[in-house]
Amino acid sequence: MEHGSFEDQSKATFSLTDEDHTLANALRFSLNQDPRVTFCGYSIPHPSDARVNIRVQTTGDPAREVLNDSCQDLMLICEHVRGTFDQAVLKFKTGKGLGAMDIKK
Repeated sequence: MEHGSFEDQSKATFSLTDEDHTLANALRFSLNQDPRVTFCGYSIPHPSDARVNIRVQTTGDPAREVLNDSCQDLMLICEHVRGTFDQAVLKFKTGKGLGAMDIKK
């Protein structure tokens, strides 16, 4: 759910249900990497309430668009991490355990 004004779409608070610090902190990181974002933060209203409020303020672009772009960037990061992990597992299983891994101490 979006809480914002119709006059200024560059500022909005988004309420995400059934989410916690895991998604909120990753999304905050992704938003802060975007040069269009002037402020980003999140809060959890109450520990027993599975809801996250994310505040986004931009340089002029619609906050909804910037949040959507950051969600897509976060999905790409997760896909990359998953692909790298899957490759390492495959290399481990087909090789000779840790001897096949290129681990530098």
